[in-house]
Amino acid sequence: MFTTKLDATDILPLTCSRTGTCCHGKQVLLNPWELRSLAFAKNLKPAEFRDQYCESGGIRLRFDGKAGWKDQSSCSQYIDNFGCSVHSGRPLSCRLYPLGRQIQNEKVQYVFQGEKFPCVDGCPIVLELPQLSVGQYLEGQQTDIFEKAQDAYLEIMQQIADIAFMLLLETGLAESGDKSTLQLWRKMGSEQPQHLAFRIGSEWMDYLMVPQIHSEDQADFTQKHLTFLQSKAQEQFGILSTMDQLHEASVLIMGVALQMARSIGANPQDMAELWIETAKKHGAGE
Repeated sequence: MFTTKLDATDILPLTCSRTGTCCHGKQVLLNPWELRSLAFAKNLKPAEFRDQYCESGGIRLRFDGKAGWKDQSSCSQYIDNFGCSVHSGRPLSCRLYPLGRQIQNEKVQYVFQGEKFPCVDGCPIVLELPQLSVGQYLEGQQTDIFEKAQDAYLEIMQQIADIAFMLLLETGLAESGDKSTLQLWRKMGSEQPQHLAFRIGSEWMDYLMVPQIHSEDQADFTQKHLTFLQSKAQEQFGILSTMDQLHEASVLIMGVALQMARSIGANPQDMAELWIETAKKHGAGE
């Protein structure tokens, strides 16, 4: 599909009509900061919100509400004739909609899919409402903290993947002739998120999505989350002795990195292939 790239000064029909069509039939992925923000807006603990309103271990909101526009199910947080019940804690994808966000060469690019503005089909009334620049819209939607959290989790994803590399390449596992580790990395990249969550297990899905971190500051929260994940990996993987144990640990922690990739909108299959090729260049076999 054609992607329309935008500048901050571009003027578009971005005033919301509040008809709720965009709250039906979508896929809303969540990183751990977003899950936490939604839970607080609902006056729930993150684990409670996840168990009631999310799927695939917490990385995706359920869309199991009343059918509406085009007979599609609404978001679990949508209330008919009212709107979003957790508006103050809504995730980045909801704040940006109908815009998307891409990072290329460390530069952020805002976009929308197609040549025709996406809201027009579902909400033609937007053409009669005040138009806004992209910059004005982003400011009004208060995307800044949520964008920073998304970027922080992109870095955390890579650092978690680095642990899987270490377990494969710096322990003698790759040198032992192991080929099954990379094969499972590839398999996990194409697994459905609910299947990967099951493979990872509830303990590590809790570490990933509902860590016991008490901080109101996004930067502090994400930094503490990285430290927490690294400490759990050291605790569990620091004294492994057999090749089978090292293989299982590398597969597990790579699964965590791939599930995190999906939660921030990256393609886990692409990430798995990238990481596999990198590992091969450093002596791993498949």
